[in-house]
Amino acid sequence: MDKLVSVVIPTHKREVSCLSTAVNSALNQTYKNLEIIIVDDSPSTYEKRDEVKAYAESIDHKNLIYIQNEKNLGGSLTRNRGIEAAHGDYITFLDDDDEYVLDKIEKQLSYMLKNELDMTFSNTVMCKNGQPIEVRDFKDIPAFDNESLLRYHLLYHLTGTSTYMFKAEKLREIGGFDNALCGQEFILMLKAIEGGLKIGYMDVNDVLHTISSEGSISFSKNKIQGEKNLYQRKMQYFPKLSKKEIRYIKFRYHAIMAIAYKRNSMYGKMVGEGITSVVTSPLDFVSECAALLKNTVEQRTK
Repeated sequence: MDKLVSVVIPTHKREVSCLSTAVNSALNQTYKNLEIIIVDDSPSTYEKRDEVKAYAESIDHKNLIYIQNEKNLGGSLTRNRGIEAAHGDYITFLDDDDEYVLDKIEKQLSYMLKNELDMTFSNTVMCKNGQPIEVRDFKDIPAFDNESLLRYHLLYHLTGTSTYMFKAEKLREIGGFDNALCGQEFILMLKAIEGGLKIGYMDVNDVLHTISSEGSISFSKNKIQGEKNLYQRKMQYFPKLSKKEIRYIKFRYHAIMAIAYKRNSMYGKMVGEGITSVVTSPLDFVSECAALLKNTVEQRTK
């Protein structure tokens, strides 16, 4: 394999000690024909911005590009700047709080070439305090034609940006990331499916994601509006779905909104959304609670 693979690493207000863990996991890959693109989206007021720049410029790698945004652009546009700067035949992503296992790129590229794929994704290992606590996998995908992937994605989200690898030309054809308030990776996958890309899944745990003490998902007021926008987008596909599938999407939306309102101390709306989620699909509510309880018990007994 002599294909050049570009690794786009967006970073935002991340200390060098954390960023370097992500970067080193890319530099130490068994596959060596890499281009590393670090795009710094930290605001100019970030007190450690110069340290990040100095670190990036000190990295000894022949194909390293460092880009510093003049102003905060957000995750989508920051990744798109990396895509624009990339010279690789293939493009993959690595968030600044994630790590690759050593042969992630080699295995993924080999799989794509062997199967003539336009895009692939894999599993994410969720870690806390240095210990794995959960694996997010997609072993129950029923089929890999684009219609089946669309239905599955609308319900369960085929996401994990750091697991994605694209043919560069195909990623550019679908326009990269949309500048959305949330769900950017969901929308990118949606565009890949609707764009007719040949998509494959590797059931391997090759990305580690560290959950911070504050949690991995932002529940700001932007999150609230972003989820509303995402739900409106999903509703466009309801004519293609069964009543059961629509009911699950509605249940999940109201449950997420209840959590978002709670995080923003909007307790009246929290209660309303919580009740709506239960009424929408009592069976899904019981099933999700049982799964959550089982996972909690398993983590406490490890």
